[in-house]
Formats: sequence, C-alpha cells, structure tokens
Amino acid sequence: MTWETVIGLEVHTQLATKTKIFSGASTQFGAEPNTQACAIDLAMPGTLPVLNEEALRMAVMFGLAIDADIGKISAFERKNYFYPDLPKGYQTTQLEKPIVLGGHVDIELADGSTKTIRIHHAHLEEDAGKSLHEDFHGMSGIDLNRAGTPLIEIVSEPDMNNADEALAFAKKLHGIVTSLNICDGIMAQGSMRFDVNVSVRQKGDELGTRTETKNLNSFRFMERAIKKEVERQIDLIEDGGKVLQETRLYDGDTDTARSMRSKEEANDYRYFPCPDLLPIEIDQAYIDAIKASLPELPEARHQRFMEQYQLSSYDAGVLGDDAATANFFETAVDHCGDAKLAANWVTGELAAKLNSQEMQIQQSPVSAEQLAALIKRISDNTVSNKMAREVFEAMWQGDGEGGNDPDAIIKARGLKQVSDSGAIETLVDEVIANSAKQVDNYRSADESKRPKMLGYFVGQIMKASKGQANPQQVNEILLTKLKELL
Repeated sequence: MTWETVIGLEVHTQLATKTKIFSGASTQFGAEPNTQACAIDLAMPGTLPVLNEEALRMAVMFGLAIDADIGKISAFERKNYFYPDLPKGYQTTQLEKPIVLGGHVDIELADGSTKTIRIHHAHLEEDAGKSLHEDFHGMSGIDLNRAGTPLIEIVSEPDMNNADEALAFAKKLHGIVTSLNICDGIMAQGSMRFDVNVSVRQKGDELGTRTETKNLNSFRFMERAIKKEVERQIDLIEDGGKVLQETRLYDGDTDTARSMRSKEEANDYRYFPCPDLLPIEIDQAYIDAIKASLPELPEARHQRFMEQYQLSSYDAGVLGDDAATANFFETAVDHCGDAKLAANWVTGELAAKLNSQEMQIQQSPVSAEQLAALIKRISDNTVSNKMAREVFEAMWQGDGEGGNDPDAIIKARGLKQVSDSGAIETLVDEVIANSAKQVDNYRSADESKRPKMLGYFVGQIMKASKGQANPQQVNEILLTKLKELL
C-alpha cells in the first residue's frame, strides 16, 4: 500500500509582553509558584479584564509578517471547559473573528525546492496555568503564574506531508516570531508549544481520521512524535483496526505516546461572546504604522548575510533563520572581525554542543564575545584549530582554571602555539635525522606518492612539540628540508 501523511500544526506562541493579556500581573519567567496570578487572572468576583494593547500590536506584527489579512474587527469568546490549572473554568480566546486571517509561510525542502504552507488563521488568547507532578508524592501541584499570559495560536492548513516538512515549518515560524521580537522562542520554558494533527490515507482518498498530539515543546520531540504516530496509524489500519479521533500525549524522555482523551469538537466547549470585553476595532492607519516599523525578517537577513559577509546560502540560512543565532553570530563578528571563521564555529562546534545537550543558543555558557576572543587567538596563530577545540571545551565547562576566558585557559594549560620558525626548524631537523628509513623511502618514491608520505613526518614533529607547533609552518619548513635532500 502507498500511504500519504497529512499534517497540520497549531502553534501556541507566548507573546513577550511584560504584563498579562487582561491584567497588569507580571509575565516574568521563573518566579515562585503562584506569586504572579492576580484577582483578574483568577476571574474573582467584581474584576473586569482590560486588553493589553501590546499583545494586540504583536499579533498584528505577526499577521503582516506572513502576508495575512488583519481583522479590523476582532472579538473574544469564552471557551468553557474544566482543567485543574484553568482557574476561571473557561479560557478567553478568539473563534469567529480572529485578529489574523490567512497568510502563508514558505519552507525549503530537502531537494532545494520551496513549498508554501498556508495559515488558516492566528488568534489571541490567554494561557492556562501549569500542573506540576514532580515531588508531590502521588499528588499534583498547581502553579497559576502562567495563567493569563498572552498567546497567539497559529493554526496551519493541513499542507504538510511528513515530519521533515512539519519541522521546517515550525522552525520557520520560530524564526519569524523571534525576529519580530514578539516571542523569546525558548521552548524549554514553554514559549512555543506545538499541537500536531496527523492522519494517513491512501493516495487519492479522502482525508483520514486525525489525532492531535498536544504540548510538544521541542523540535526534536515534535519530529519523533509525528513519526511515531504515523507508524502507529498505518500499523493499526493494516491490521484491520480503525484510527479513533482522539487527543494524545507524547513523552520525549521515554519516547512513548498514549491516548489522553477523545477529541472534542467546538460545540463541546460551549463558546459564547465574552460579556466583559468589547469587540476590538482597528483602522488601516494603525496597521500601516505597524507595518512600517517591522524589523528585518529571516529571508531578508539570509540575503544580507550572503552579501555582507560573503557566506554561502547554506551558512546564511542556518545563521539567519533564527534571530538569537543571527544576533550571536553578528556580535561575534563585531568582536573578532572574521565572518567566515565565526560562521564556521557557530554552525560547527557551538551548534554541535547545543544540539547534544538540547539547548538553545540563548542558554549557551559561552557568550558571543568569549567565542570571538577564541577566534582571534586562532586568527593570530596563538592556537591551532585542534588546540582551539580543547580551549572551547574548557570554556563550555567553565569550572576549571580560566573559567570561560580563552586567554586564561590557554595560559593555564600551556596551549600557546609555537610559531617561532627557528624552533620549528630545529624540530624538523631532529625528526629527519631520526627517520633515515622514511627519508630514503621518500627519496625513492614517485613524486605523485610523496604528499601522502608527509603524514609520518608531520605526526612526529607535532608529537615532539606536544601538538603546539604551527601546522602551516611545519608543512612549509618540512617540504623545504625534504626538497633539499632529493
């Protein structure tokens, strides 16, 4: 059988406002539980919500960035359901008249082609609180600090056909909202969370029954959850079963998924217009003013990086798609002056470290300025690339002698590269004198084979220098000396 996967995403994006969507309570992350939930957030009797205009402005910014229509009249409704961390017993959200209508995002596929993913709409709403299940001995704790934090929920059309496309779309959205500075994008803190709708069908058939896997807070978990759910649905159908429309959960730590509840329909939530909030009316002048103030978006930054720093399209894409990575890279370049070397380190050693520990660049223990200081020591031949990797590892750990300071680490570990031509010449002479057999083989070998034979000599010289000899100078002096012996 030939199966086709159909995927749509709902992306909950926390807006980077200082206060909540309907109250003046702080949205700062990391406060003690239940210290940032005020009476309005809890819908206490006698309180009335007031819309945070900054949240509205940020939603309009997003709509303009994806070439959507902006709802000049939008309205809030109450979505009624019970959950322990939903203090009101309902969520204030938008349904019939959302602030953002339509729009699209273009993603690049593995073969280099481009695919357009349509956005159905994006709406403003408030976040719920958070249930805590650790350290409560069989009970759950409720932290309502997050209750009332402003969100835009971005709802795509089911235009994606595999996990790779969904991943590319999610990353593109992440780049857009962080470039607009309307979201910090730190998924480990819940700033972006993905609900994934997945169904499978035989090619040409009607859409299959979909399931929704909720609250995925990393790109890696989202990718794994999609692949696991596609495999589950195909196996189920091929074994004669039927896919049930349901809400599912995925545990990234154990790579397991389970059913949570049957999938609700809109009428289960008993939506009705919020009686405490008037419809929002904005005019074209308001929209035009926001459009004129939009910052640089990923595609424009991609092009600028190619032109300004002479980077390849690939490097410019990796560095330019995410705002935090772009800022890190440009800060490093400002401090070291070598764009190509900075690009290599940010996309190479730094990215590998971040990926291995599932961290985002904002969480890097090595700052852009510190990485730039290391790059300068490569450029001025204080350390070789191999030594630099050892220094970087020490900087990343940060708990040894020298901390995160590359110069202090180089000094403490005696890693300064030997670039004194006289000292290197002495080492080369010693190795040649102690390698009579290898020198004879080099003399008698065809000229085409001699370059491969240099490895032995270079290895011995680097060993004698404890890895500190400048490799470029070693090669130059060694070739000169061997040529004299021919």
